Amino acid sequence: MATPEVKKEEQLNVESLTCCDLTWVNIDSPTRRESEYLAQHFPFHPLNLDDLLSRLSRPKMDEYKDHLFIVLHFPFWNREQQAIISSELNIFIGENYVVTVDCTGNLKTLAKFFKVCQSDEESQRENFSQGSAYLLYRIIDRLVDCCLPILNKIGDKIEGIEDVIFLERRPAILRDISILRREVIAFRRIIWPIRAVIGSLEPKVHRFSKTDLAVYFGDMVDHLDKIWDGLDEYKEVVEGLHATRDSLAANRLNDILRVLTIVATIATTLTVIVSFYGMNIPIPGSWEAPGGSHLTLRFVLLAIGVATGGMLFYFYRKHWI
Repeated sequence: MATPEVKKEEQLNVESLTCCDLTWVNIDSPTRRESEYLAQHFPFHPLNLDDLLSRLSRPKMDEYKDHLFIVLHFPFWNREQQAIISSELNIFIGENYVVTVDCTGNLKTLAKFFKVCQSDEESQRENFSQGSAYLLYRIIDRLVDCCLPILNKIGDKIEGIEDVIFLERRPAILRDISILRREVIAFRRIIWPIRAVIGSLEPKVHRFSKTDLAVYFGDMVDHLDKIWDGLDEYKEVVEGLHATRDSLAANRLNDILRVLTIVATIATTLTVIVSFYGMNIPIPGSWEAPGGSHLTLRFVLLAIGVATGGMLFYFYRKHWI
């Protein structure tokens, strides 16, 4: 095996590793200087180099005579924003080189894989000896596998919400469900487009491979399909949790309104009784009648008790309480 050659360009976020006549150039958070460096050392189209400095909203693949330009997006969990964001990866692949450009600087798995290839001769031999297409597969496959922990984290959050959604004193549950729905939507928006690009990648990179990679890329597409199926399931579960929460909230509100309505009905009836005997007109049992002070109090209390008991009995018979 040829001795690997490692280079780090001064004052540039550019690292390169050459082994087995194959060069991997890795760029982290590119600026105009890194774009100019690539223009000097590789025959890349100027429009593709401009794409390195601008965020592309959708993955794509541009095919040229001697190389391919690939744009992929992968999910990244941002701890500060507490949200899933899209991390863009631009890739140039030719006969004897692979150039990876981490536009956001969030793909730590990519940087870690590059460091492993630098320090481990066995990894160099395994990843570089079968051509640039196989190295591309190894890079993308690692990034796809890193989607699984994020998917598992969403699954854990769903299980946590399922455990507490029926607890009455949990006012933050709606916010938790809304955040979870946002994460699932963001994840789906990232995964859906790259499935098509990666699915059509193997026939395009076949010319850069020393072996048949159809099985490898097919396995990677299967992983993406499993991730997508998991997101579909989580989407339905989150929507079900949201509907369940709304139903529980509506039932609790109905219970509160039912109690308040009963209280208001009884209070209105009692107010009528008290107001009737509070009028300054001579009526039987009023304050103006002989012994009225004691008779009125007893009569009013009796009327209040009878009215309250009668209404409660009626509500009970109607199964309103």
